[in-house]
Amino acid sequence: MIRDEAARRDLPPDREHLIRLGNELREAAGPGALAKGLLHKLGSRAVIDSIRNPAEVRVLRSLPRFYLLGIRAPVELRLERSLKRGRPGDPATLPAFQAREEQENSSDPAGQQLDATFALADRVFENSGDLDRLHGQIGRFLDEIEV
Repeated sequence: MIRDEAARRDLPPDREHLIRLGNELREAAGPGALAKGLLHKLGSRAVIDSIRNPAEVRVLRSLPRFYLLGIRAPVELRLERSLKRGRPGDPATLPAFQAREEQENSSDPAGQQLDATFALADRVFENSGDLDRLHGQIGRFLDEIEV
């Protein structure tokens, strides 16, 4: 949703711009604004990634059978994966990567609050292996909740 808005505003999809834009949208329309903006686009089965504010979780919890899944991996591995993905504006060093994560852990209600949002997860998965392993873990969870 934020990438679409950035494109409409002719902003490059750099992470720095996306963070600022998300914060602006939350500040203007309330901390749950991004989730509210998605509700009309969701079908009976949907996956939303990059939920970054507890107010967004509160909005999404109004949906039947909403589950918030947390995906955890060591910071060094997340940096390595980020470098392979090669998105513009992503940090290229461990200190810069960690500084960006600190920026994404604001106490501002309209800002990103990754740790506070992660703490609301219904289930947390370790993603230190390959994608097949993660898919297997999530598949077993979906079986467990009968999706």
